[in-house]
Amino acid sequence: MTKLITIILTAILFSGCQPNETSEEISENDTTHTELDTMNSTVQPLKFLALGDSYTIGESVLESERWPVQLTSKLGANGIEIEKPTIIAKTGWTTDELQSAIDKENPVKNYDLVSLLIGVNNQYRGYNIEQYESEFKQLLLQAVEFAGNNNDRIFVVSIPDYSVTPFAQNRDTAQISKEIDQYNAIAKEIANAQNIRFFNITPISRKAKNDSELIAGDGLHPSAKMYAEWVDLIALDVKNMLNH
Repeated sequence: MTKLITIILTAILFSGCQPNETSEEISENDTTHTELDTMNSTVQPLKFLALGDSYTIGESVLESERWPVQLTSKLGANGIEIEKPTIIAKTGWTTDELQSAIDKENPVKNYDLVSLLIGVNNQYRGYNIEQYESEFKQLLLQAVEFAGNNNDRIFVVSIPDYSVTPFAQNRDTAQISKEIDQYNAIAKEIANAQNIRFFNITPISRKAKNDSELIAGDGLHPSAKMYAEWVDLIALDVKNMLNH
């Protein structure tokens, strides 16, 4: 009889423990999922700073059609969320004018991605090319600072060749093209010396000679279609840069 009572009591004790153990397991799992959800919800979009002139601010195209905005959208569609880009750029700016604007804006130094495209107005105004070399180098060093001194998060975009546009047809187009190449060679050399990615979009810009849809309505600046081709060229490499 005593043995029977012992068996019954043992069965009751074990059956009483099982609901509590199950409850604890569910509670632990719920806590784990909650913590993961909280971690996922705190992931912040990346920050992108684009420095330049009319080609970066997107003269004569919609804001959504600017290449930095198109790039942000394309990366977002591929799983890399980036805030609306911060753009320090204005039509007509030379390297020294961009420098003055940067000094005034005083950007923070925690951007995840920084781009630089500048120089066409130096060429257009006939500035000394040595001035461009010196000022471009300084601008690129600042770009590195804005990216937290991470060269892997900086990229340079070449100057497009406006000699093929209607705007330039009464000018010395061969000389313009030659000088654009000289400016781009300097920018590429400086970027390479700093192990910074250089994207050569100039061949794309020259396609406008035979495709008017690549030129905006003002007869000078790139259209949204051309900017989209720039983005197609650079997006994958930029994605890899950000995943590095």
